[in-house]
This record gives sequence, C-alpha cells and structure tokens, in this order.
Amino acid sequence: MRWWLKRPLYVQIFVGLVVGAALGWLLGPRASVLKPVGDIFIRLLTMLIAPLTFFTLTSGLTRLENARAFRNLGGLILLFYALFSLIAAALGVGLGLLVGPGREAVGLLDAGAKVEVPSLNIGETLVGWFPQNPVEAFAQGNMLQVIVFALFVGIGLLAVGKKAESLVRLVRDGSDLMIIITGFVMKTAPYGILALVANMVASLNGRMLREVGRFLAADITSMLVLLIIFYPLVLRFVGRLGPLRFYRHAAPAILVAGSTTSSGASLPAAMTVTDKMGVPENVWGFSLPLGATINQNGMAAACGVIAVFAANLYAVPLRPALLLQFIFLGLVLSFGTAGVKGAGVVVSGILLQTLHMPLTLIPILASLWPIIDIGHTVCNVTGDIVATAVVARRMDLLDQRSFDGQEPKKSTSDG
Repeated sequence: MRWWLKRPLYVQIFVGLVVGAALGWLLGPRASVLKPVGDIFIRLLTMLIAPLTFFTLTSGLTRLENARAFRNLGGLILLFYALFSLIAAALGVGLGLLVGPGREAVGLLDAGAKVEVPSLNIGETLVGWFPQNPVEAFAQGNMLQVIVFALFVGIGLLAVGKKAESLVRLVRDGSDLMIIITGFVMKTAPYGILALVANMVASLNGRMLREVGRFLAADITSMLVLLIIFYPLVLRFVGRLGPLRFYRHAAPAILVAGSTTSSGASLPAAMTVTDKMGVPENVWGFSLPLGATINQNGMAAACGVIAVFAANLYAVPLRPALLLQFIFLGLVLSFGTAGVKGAGVVVSGILLQTLHMPLTLIPILASLWPIIDIGHTVCNVTGDIVATAVVARRMDLLDQRSFDGQEPKKSTSDG
C-alpha cells in the first residue's frame, strides 16, 4: 500500500485503466457491480464544475492587474494570448471536422441519452450565454452563463481597483480552495476510472476503438500544426525572428514541459531560455507567469477536438452556431484551466456539461490524457515563449545579438 500511495497520479490512473480493462474483459456484464464506484467519481467531478470554473476564471482575471503597470506591453501580451488560444480552438474544431472522430460510433455511449441541440440562430445562441439570474445559472449547471458571469465579476474587480482588495483575496482564496479540492477528487480518479473502464470495456467494440484512434489523430495533428506551422509563421512574419534559432533557444524549456506535463513546473526553465534569447526581464517577468495561467493553447485545441468528438458520438448536428460555441468554450476554458495534475480531465467534464452532453466520455479521455497531455503542455509553454519573444521584438525591446547568439546579453533589467 505504501508503494502504491507513493506512485505519481498518472501511474495510478494507468494502473487503474489496465486493471479496469482486464476486469471488464473477464467479467463481461458482471462488471456492472463496479458501476456505483464510477458513478460516485462522475458525481464528484460534476460537484467541482461550477465553483471551480467561477473561482479560477475570476481569479485569473484579477491577476491581470499588472497589465495596468505595463500599459502597452500588457495589452499587447494579452492580445497575443487571446489570439493564440482562439486560433488553437478553431484549429481543434477544424481538425475534428476533418478527421471526424465519433462519426462511426453514434449511440455506442449512452445510446438512450437525449442531448439538447442548441438553437440554430446565432443571435439567440449568443443571448442565451448571458444570465438573467446568476444563482439560477449555478443551480441549473448552465456553465456558459456561469462563465460569462465570472468574466463580468473579474473585470468588475479590476475596475474597482484597490477598494476591492478584500474581495480579490476572497476570490483567489476560493480558487486555491477549489484547486485543493480538485486535487482531493483526482486522488480518487484511479478507482473511479477503473470502475468506469471496466463497464465501458464490457460493452465496447472495435468501432469505438477506431473512433478513439481518430480522436488521437486529430488531437496530435492539432499540436503538430501549432508547433511546426503556426508558431514558426508567427515568429517569421509577425516577429521577424528565425524559427529554427528560436527553437534552439527554447528546446530546454520544451523538454521540461514534455517531461513534467505542467506549465507551472516549466516556468523556471521558460524564464531562463527567454532571458538568454535576449528578452528583458521586465517583459518575461510579466508575460510568462501570466501565460502559464491563461495561455493554454494545447488545451484550447483539445477542447475543440473533444467537442466535435462528443457531438458526433451523441448525434448532435454540427451547425455554425454550435461550432462558434465550441471555439468560444475552447478559448474560455483554456483560460480557466486549473494548475493541477489531471486538470484537463476536469476541464473536459466542464466542456461536456456546458454542452449538455453526458459525461460517459470522461473515462476514455482520462485514459488517454497522460499521452496527449505531453503535446498539450509543450504547446502551452512554447506559445508563452513565442508570444513573449514576438512582443519584445515588436516593441524593440529584444536584444537581437543575444537572440542571434553573437554575444551574451549584458543586462536583462533595462528597457
């Protein structure tokens, strides 16, 4: 037992996945005896969704107050982060539509589930995002309205300024509390996933496995497009910087990101490489900590692919209004991703609940997350460094000689 408790969460989840798959194959229909354990895990995830989303999003917005001290710098950084996440979410949706995960497995998960199709009228859909009564939005689990309310609260706290310091502390403490509770819930993930996977395998067939393969293909391709095409284009044409030399500089931070699958844990390495490539400290000292919180390009793209995957599985027509909603959710949910291991699984649950879709896709996503989260984190951290370098270059703050490797930078605190 002591050995088991010392294993990292992703190892425990993988063991739970393997054991659950074996039990599902061996027990067949009798695996339903484990269903209550899986149901409890899903309920715990559902319990987190509204308060976690509200507090993390609002807390993230209150941390943007530093932008006022940097004015043009802060505004430009925020613009780049928003555009990066928006484009990543659109890329995820586009690749989801192209690859089509779930098209050939309609009804295999929750065959009797009735999924409400959003209005085809884009105007009406947009109106439905805004709450009349925030308390009602929380009680009904209307996550789009909770998200919009959180955005208004966060912006309002920034506008009030120092007078709202006590409320800002309260929101940040609430965010810390929900992240801790999320950590507690994620400790139960190996057992909940074991039960869910056992039931899933007992009823799974080759068609579903093929669709999972398509999902992986779409998700991984979206990461590769960001890394190999999108970021280099931004570096070359917006920042007028050499992509190959940039990646040489950024390689240590990218390796740390891939090995830790944590944007927060990668932050020291990102700061080191950004400093060495010639970005002054008063730029990266603001942009990188902020980016580690709000610029989650990999998660934004994943949200787009997951939304299309789920819509196909539950036979939801992929109409323009719904696709617009997918992109919006990819942007906003990546902004509010909690900084804990397994947070992507929780965000996936928020995404599905927001779209009024069953959470029965969660065990599949949880089993794949340790694999795909490597690419997500690499894209997150690389996007932070790209935006930081490009903004420094656009504002004529980058030491070009250091970037080109011609001589060491003499100072990082000026400019």
